[in-house]
Amino acid sequence: MENENGMSDIERIQLFEGKKIRTVWNENEEKWYFSVLDVIEVLTDSKDPTDYFKKMRKREAGLAEYVGTNCPQVEMLTPTGKHRKTLAGEMAVILRIIESIPSKKAEPFKRWMASVAAERINQAIDPERSIDQAIADYRRLGYSEAWITRRIKTIEIRKGLTDEWKRGGVTQEVDFAFLTDLMSKTWSGLTTREYKKYKGLTKENLRDNMTNMELLLNALAEETATEISKTRSPEGLVENAGIAKEGAEVAKSAREEAEKRIGHSVISPKKAIDHIQSPEKLPFGKPEDQIGDKDY
Repeated sequence: MENENGMSDIERIQLFEGKKIRTVWNENEEKWYFSVLDVIEVLTDSKDPTDYFKKMRKREAGLAEYVGTNCPQVEMLTPTGKHRKTLAGEMAVILRIIESIPSKKAEPFKRWMASVAAERINQAIDPERSIDQAIADYRRLGYSEAWITRRIKTIEIRKGLTDEWKRGGVTQEVDFAFLTDLMSKTWSGLTTREYKKYKGLTKENLRDNMTNMELLLNALAEETATEISKTRSPEGLVENAGIAKEGAEVAKSAREEAEKRIGHSVISPKKAIDHIQSPEKLPFGKPEDQIGDKDY
């Protein structure tokens, strides 16, 4: 699922003629990266795409050199649901590899890749498309309509906050992570890493595994920080950090008051698998395997 600050990678399984192609959108480069082995398997119907690709490189020294220079190892899901680094290429690189594969599917695949790229560009131009895609993804994963409505609203709130941070001169991904951790620790008592560990998460997105109460409190912290920022126009990381902490303290007060009345902590160990449909009914495996891993 797409990360809200618009600075980290988005992992998604795309379908070409009903077959899975693992892809990762690199926001900084504004490019899709496709799993090389998935592409080869789809185009050749090979049962051993690794061996097929090895023979291709032996046959063409130029291709082997090109791949070695232009295909990075990118972390993607394996068929068993684990994240592992695999050889990947952006669109131009995949097109070069396709040139060496005699397949009647080559031309349809090229058109498919172009449509994948165009859709992502359209989403960047029209944010509503991105929201529509997120809603479709959450529905596919089995989330309830009520949860989806709340989650989409929190994405909008998060976007407003990160826009404020950017306006205040915060642009580095590490600084977004720092501010997010600061807010999380302030209102919940846990950093993002600690929070994920508490829920038993690894690569999964924390927000996609929050309960309704957790989502609401996190959104309260971020919306408050956004409104304070609009009033004070902070500059630089230090000033933005002070405002982020203030916003999170409002949510902390709300959390403590709620817990006093409810009688237990609202910080829950529950995750998505505990409140959406069983993984056997989902098209691509367990929900936590389909959700992005960065939470800032």
